[in-house]
Amino acid sequence: EELGSDWYIYESTEPTARDDLFPEAIPECHPTISPRLYHTVMAPISLAVILALSFLVKRRRLRRSCWNGVPGLPSPMDLLDAGGSRPVAAASFSLLFSSLCQLLLQPEPLPLVSPASPGARELWKILALLYYPVFYFPLLGCAGPRHRLGYAGGTLLAWGHCGAQLALRLHVPVCPQLHPLYPALSHVPSLLSLALLSLWYPALLIRSLSRGNAPEPQIPGKSYYKRYLKAVLSRRGQQGSSAKIEESLWCRIRSYLSSYIYIPEEGFQIPLMLVVSVTMAVIAVYQVSLLLLLAVVPALRVVRAGLSRDVVLLLVQFGLVPSARPALPGDLEQELGTARSYLWALEVCYICSLALCCLLTCTMLLRTLAMHRSNLRALYQGSVLDVFSQARILRPSREAVVCWIGFSGFQAAFACLGLLIQQVIFFLCSVAFTFLVVIPLQSGTSSLLFRILRNMWPFWLTLVVAVLLQHLLARFQFLEQHSLQKELTNRRALYIVTFLLFPINVLVGVLAGVWRVVISGLYNAVHLCRLDISLLHRGVETFDPGYHSYCHYLKVEVSQCHPLLKAFCCLLLQPGQTEPPAPPRDTNLEEGLQLMHPKPPAAGKARLRRLRARWFVAYTLLRNPSLTASRKTALANPAANGAQLGVPSP
Repeated sequence: EELGSDWYIYESTEPTARDDLFPEAIPECHPTISPRLYHTVMAPISLAVILALSFLVKRRRLRRSCWNGVPGLPSPMDLLDAGGSRPVAAASFSLLFSSLCQLLLQPEPLPLVSPASPGARELWKILALLYYPVFYFPLLGCAGPRHRLGYAGGTLLAWGHCGAQLALRLHVPVCPQLHPLYPALSHVPSLLSLALLSLWYPALLIRSLSRGNAPEPQIPGKSYYKRYLKAVLSRRGQQGSSAKIEESLWCRIRSYLSSYIYIPEEGFQIPLMLVVSVTMAVIAVYQVSLLLLLAVVPALRVVRAGLSRDVVLLLVQFGLVPSARPALPGDLEQELGTARSYLWALEVCYICSLALCCLLTCTMLLRTLAMHRSNLRALYQGSVLDVFSQARILRPSREAVVCWIGFSGFQAAFACLGLLIQQVIFFLCSVAFTFLVVIPLQSGTSSLLFRILRNMWPFWLTLVVAVLLQHLLARFQFLEQHSLQKELTNRRALYIVTFLLFPINVLVGVLAGVWRVVISGLYNAVHLCRLDISLLHRGVETFDPGYHSYCHYLKVEVSQCHPLLKAFCCLLLQPGQTEPPAPPRDTNLEEGLQLMHPKPPAAGKARLRRLRARWFVAYTLLRNPSLTASRKTALANPAANGAQLGVPSP
């Protein structure tokens, strides 16, 4: 009867220290600005702004006499343009993704409507997936027209959203999910995005007003294209020495570690959609890690604080907690302290594994940026086989467009799944290492792992000796050094050793197979967030949906955003320089001088200009062979165009 009264850990009668960070009860409050009121006010304002912008952006295709053209839905911005407003795009996508992350735990997924039953809540979640993009679309659409009215509307919306979100976050949540700090911490990316938009749109508006009546630049990324062209033309081929320079071990380690750090380079700019996708992946890592941290660590602390002697007695009887006198209950103070130290070790293992997973995922994302730059640079130069395993035509297709649309979503989803899988693997590994190695060594007791190693030491010794023997025989008996290469020798002894050591090699192969499974699982879990590499063999890499999407994404980016092609278009759109008027002819010259043949203009200058232009074209095509398909002669003959690029696979 006494055991049953204090069975639950939350009913412990022992005095425990209250943790102010994790209170037991949270009083309800009713904020002045509820989420429903926030959406009820901001949704009509967003609709009014988007309608005003629709009349600002005219489509002069139908009925030009009506309203000076047909109003059209404003484009968010040119996501394929290098000169787009990167902060606005990244902040808008971040705000949308952070809002979608709240749908998992919100009792009312659609703020405007309350679900009548739990079954209807799933339907409202599907509708919320369509509502939030429409709700936040005006924040991104105001930057599309590149007009001061759009910037003014963006400023109004950003300030309204930011003020309402701050008012909501300053109030205590009505029904906190998981933990009192979760609603506030989960909205940090949203608040940062809104703060950035609240500062960026006024800056764009002030710059537009300071320009006066001058029109906006026709090509936003014109300066970047010129910088890229200048960097390509000024690049000189480096003469590599024939003698190989031996690097020290520290230099090799430093160069390997520096390859995982993305350092911006002059004359090259990461495409806008890559910036958006990496930003979404970082926010996904933050949201998932926050959810994992606040869902488990407070629960472990509550369990550790509410641990009673009755629960410890049960753990001692099951053998989970060591005891000097397991048959005599007596005083369990030592066992109680041991059980609490075990729970504290679990908490430390969980937090350390989560920190390691976040660090590895962010490192992989930085490595992804470096590989994106390398692959784009190679494709700009026409080196298709340096990126893909087989030749491909760098043209947009139906599948390529679909993959380009979903690339940023794939990157965020793969980052979430990769972090979850890594957390499970590293937490289990850290717990096994702690309870099988660290704690037994600290307490001086024998664990299951040590007993297995002690009982099976002849087996492990046999395997080690067999492997060492094979290496020594291969080094000193079965290889003979000749002038240029090594050759096999003592072949009869080699055949005998192969037959005699076959049973032992089977056991070694079992251990090698287990290690292969472990190392391949760890490698795939760590690299799951990277879409620039395939986790499958090159022959079946098309079955990897992440890498398949990345390959088609590169097709669209290279075919539509080639910097040299854009730079050439910018040069064509430049207004021609007006030549100065010719000086007036002197009519008072003598007749003899007028009859003399005038000196012909220097034809050499025009010829030099033509030669210089042709050499520039030849140099550009030499460094960027993929532009050959965009020349006039190649476009006029599609068959020749395909023949120049080879016969790629679909």
